[in-house]
Amino acid sequence: MEATTFSDLRKNLKAYMDKTTDDDEAVIVTRKDNKNVVLISLDNYNNMLENMHVLGNKTNRDWLEESLKQYKAGQAEERKLMDE
Repeated sequence: MEATTFSDLRKNLKAYMDKTTDDDEAVIVTRKDNKNVVLISLDNYNNMLENMHVLGNKTNRDWLEESLKQYKAGQAEERKLMDE
């Protein structure tokens, strides 16, 4: 994660936007009175929302935790996907 000032962001907006999309890196923009913001790519934002939705549901979260526990205990098996 990188941090920059609002003034620097304005001067180098394209470079910072490219960094968030090409390098998958968030950029913290510091502002006066601690009104900071974070610049992230749309893909990262959508992923974050999806994770919040899935993990926000107790049933989904419990199912995922149980699956992870089974995987770590060696109870997973590899399956071949159907050919198209």
